[in-house]
Amino acid sequence: MIMNCSESMNDCINLEYSSKFKIMKKALIISISIIILIILSITVYWNLPIEVTRKSDIKFGNELVEKIEDYKKSNGKLPETNDWQTLEKLGLQKDKVEKPVYTKDQNGNYELVYIDGFHGPYLLWNSQEKKWTIDFPKIVSK
Repeated sequence: MIMNCSESMNDCINLEYSSKFKIMKKALIISISIIILIILSITVYWNLPIEVTRKSDIKFGNELVEKIEDYKKSNGKLPETNDWQTLEKLGLQKDKVEKPVYTKDQNGNYELVYIDGFHGPYLLWNSQEKKWTIDFPKIVSK
């Protein structure tokens, strides 16, 4: 960097440090702005309703709920949790992590639970509440 320093060498050094400081200050402001933007984006995403963040899972789940309800109307009971031939016809798949898990109780209630990881809460449909929620399963499979 060639400078025209008329008065002294100290002025040249001060100008060089001043320009480096301005560049570093801009870089720091840009970096902090990007970090804030990332944190803000993550916060907004976490606070979106599940109807937005889990839209495809809910759509598939609603199709399953419809098929399970149709099965219940035509057969007078819910499908058994270990009857995989029937459950696969309805759209459930055994040992598929991305598909919901079906559980039922003796009172004619059932749940569809998307198990995402080891610890809940999970996306689930409960036939008593008749809505999708983020919660822990209320019907425990045996």
